[in-house]
Amino acid sequence: MSSLADRGTPLRSFARAGAPAAADPGLRAAYDTCRRMQRRHDPTYYCATARLPRDVRPAVHALYGFVRGADEIVDGPRRAPDPAARRAALDRWEQELDRGIASGRSSHPVIAALVDAGRRHRLPLGELSVYMSSMRLDCAPLRIETREELERYMRGSAAAVGLIMAPLLGAPLDEHQTFARLGVAFQLTNFIRDVREDHALGRLYLPREDLERFGVGEQELVLREPSPGFRDLIEREVDRARCLFAETATAMWSVTPSVRPGMALARGIYLAMLDRIERLDFDVLRRRPRLAPWRLAEAAARALRPAP
Repeated sequence: MSSLADRGTPLRSFARAGAPAAADPGLRAAYDTCRRMQRRHDPTYYCATARLPRDVRPAVHALYGFVRGADEIVDGPRRAPDPAARRAALDRWEQELDRGIASGRSSHPVIAALVDAGRRHRLPLGELSVYMSSMRLDCAPLRIETREELERYMRGSAAAVGLIMAPLLGAPLDEHQTFARLGVAFQLTNFIRDVREDHALGRLYLPREDLERFGVGEQELVLREPSPGFRDLIEREVDRARCLFAETATAMWSVTPSVRPGMALARGIYLAMLDRIERLDFDVLRRRPRLAPWRLAEAAARALRPAP
């Protein structure tokens, strides 16, 4: 993700916000790069994005491209073996964005697309500096001590992305913090689903104070032998995530009707994942929870069904 193209992509100003990127061949290629990244690495999110209005989708692809670029630096197959080298690569990735914002152009297609999207949709791309701070924590073995520490981490990652998505989706200003909390609901669900995989990467997002409260030791994660206490802890986290989705339901109704199907689809799929974890009796250690294709279709149909 850190290699640059040979020449810069000029970023033209468009006559109106949301004008098609196809007006500039270089930008069209840049946005298409981001679209293909999202389709390849996160087909479920890609399907949800496809339900958004046509003028919004390219910006979502661009934001995904930047976030994915940071993720590849931290966890990708070509990541640097040394944590300091990974943090340095994140610094360069953020600096590339800063230069793009300052100059209005970039030779990197992902940055070119995101800078353009930020200008046309007036996105608060400064939030990405907060996001990158959380990503730097992931470069080395990570343990979360308290619930407050986990909240700070998610403010820097999921909530920051939610605050960028809010104006992109046309949310009124008084709902922007609701979008931030919705982002936290998505990320908390990912943390629950990926306990085993994250631990293998040296990261544990379950706060140590909660592990101790439920009598859970890390050896359970190493051996993948969940105790009753571990299941109780995961059940509590599932309930917490469901409460967050319920509390942030107003986010979907604060945007225009054309945006709601995409939001409903993403929300429905994540709620279905929480249901799947419950059906597994909260055992996320012996196998990674997955949604069968028919469950995805069922969740999509339920989410997109018109309200009575």
